[in-house]
Amino acid sequence: MKKVLLAAVFLMGFGFSNAQEAKAGVDPKEDKDLMTWYHKDFGTSKVYGVNTENAYKFLESKGLKPKTVVVGVLDSGVQVDHPGLAKNIWTNPNEVPNNGKDDDGNGYIDDIHGWNFIGGKNADIGIDNMEVTRVVAKYKPIFEGEDSTKNKANQAKMPEEFAMYMKAKDLFTKKSMEARQGFQTYTMINDAIPTMVRLLNGKALTPENVAAIKPTGQQEAMAVQVLGQVSQSPEFKGKSAAEFEKLMKDQIKEALDYFGPQEKQYNLDYDPRKEIVGDNYDDYSEKNYGNNHYEGTDAEHGTHVAGIIAGLPQGKEIQYGVASKVAKIMAVRTVPNGDERDKDVANAIRYAVDNGAKVLNMSFGKPVSPGKNVVWDAFKYAQDKGVLLVKAAGNENEDVAEHLAYPTNFKNVTDEKPFVDNVLVVGASTNKNDALRASFSNYNKKMVNVFAPGEEIYSTVPHNEYKYLQGTSMASPVVAGAAAVLLAYMPTLTPAQIIESLVKSSNASTTNQFGDYSQAGGVIDLKKAAEYAYANFYNGKAGSAKKAEKSVKKAVKK
Repeated sequence: MKKVLLAAVFLMGFGFSNAQEAKAGVDPKEDKDLMTWYHKDFGTSKVYGVNTENAYKFLESKGLKPKTVVVGVLDSGVQVDHPGLAKNIWTNPNEVPNNGKDDDGNGYIDDIHGWNFIGGKNADIGIDNMEVTRVVAKYKPIFEGEDSTKNKANQAKMPEEFAMYMKAKDLFTKKSMEARQGFQTYTMINDAIPTMVRLLNGKALTPENVAAIKPTGQQEAMAVQVLGQVSQSPEFKGKSAAEFEKLMKDQIKEALDYFGPQEKQYNLDYDPRKEIVGDNYDDYSEKNYGNNHYEGTDAEHGTHVAGIIAGLPQGKEIQYGVASKVAKIMAVRTVPNGDERDKDVANAIRYAVDNGAKVLNMSFGKPVSPGKNVVWDAFKYAQDKGVLLVKAAGNENEDVAEHLAYPTNFKNVTDEKPFVDNVLVVGASTNKNDALRASFSNYNKKMVNVFAPGEEIYSTVPHNEYKYLQGTSMASPVVAGAAAVLLAYMPTLTPAQIIESLVKSSNASTTNQFGDYSQAGGVIDLKKAAEYAYANFYNGKAGSAKKAEKSVKKAVKK
């Protein structure tokens, strides 16, 4: 699922947020301090960044020489030739570009920079269903068909599937209605923009000027209501009528782009899979499908994630990723504009692992998972190969123990510990100490490991551009980048050791906001994590197998 939070609008009361608020009078696009805030050292700045530069200094001071770490970005696609990414994109050393052959024999033709599991010979999937839609479409005839006797028999015979169906049905009903209402609301606001501009009559957008407007008729009254809301936002307040018009159109377009595709996402009759991909979707053992279209139809989300991990400064752009000095990005397109499919997630994990990735970033999630067992098998496969999986906690502001966000590393919420030790779940923090947990971030003291910067994150997007986005989708690659740095300088670290190092060294909130939100109770600090890992697991040596084994057992017990 495309987990991008709307940067400026939300439905209730025509309210507007200020997700990109910068210092007064400073354009966020010109605020160099805001562009790189997530790298800051809390000790000197009192901003909960991850202390990137000091981590490199510490590791280099110990005489450690980094080895390149390949990070798999399992996402919507990546613009691999983006100027801020091109030098840090993984290239398959055993594949000859564009010769139409599978040179390395891995089952994927011309997979030079990764693979696309949601494409076919002639096209790529853009919009796909939500998983709840697929579950309702599949099981409604089985559990709520015309024959009530058969329905009851099927419900008794398949209790797990029936429980999943009922959950999916409830969510489908609620979310599809919200989608319709959202699209109708923002269409109405969009249609009213000319009226708003006319009512401003060339004056700046201020609460005082809006209060002086005397509307006539229902449409003008609604326009004044919206103007009153946006005039309170730092992003809009004081703008000229022309500036307001442009900004408003951009913001509403973002909302319509978000709600518009949901007409298909919640359509029980819509299914692009067979026509485009051409695989037998019900055959989970099938893996050799897709194409090498790394960017796909909309690579904004994945390109942004890749830049947070390994972006490089270029031209006037100063943005850089946490692991920009040591990481290469492997693009594995897995997530459509809709919910990812379990078969694709499992195959994407195995592909990335088999082709040398040591850290995988997974900024996606969904409330139901029909193929969760095949994904769990892939988790175990990655664990056996020593690969760390970093996963976003989700953006619903929910306790993940009460509202599971698949894929999860807990098979049951009552389990004391996860069934694998190589999955790191990340919540999102802000640069505001009085509201350190991002308001949208999911949380749980047992099931979320750490928090990391995930609000107002500036990074690469397609068409060689840059943009602020927010979400646990942005926090997860911050942690994936941090893990890659630790692994680059201390290559014998196990996933469990990396997780322990990041959890044990996090900066606790000065106002104790994180006590019940994650295991760490704070925001990661890469330098402190490097110090912890070096002291406890590495000690400047190559690392002994016995020591590594003991530390893994210690981490598992904890």
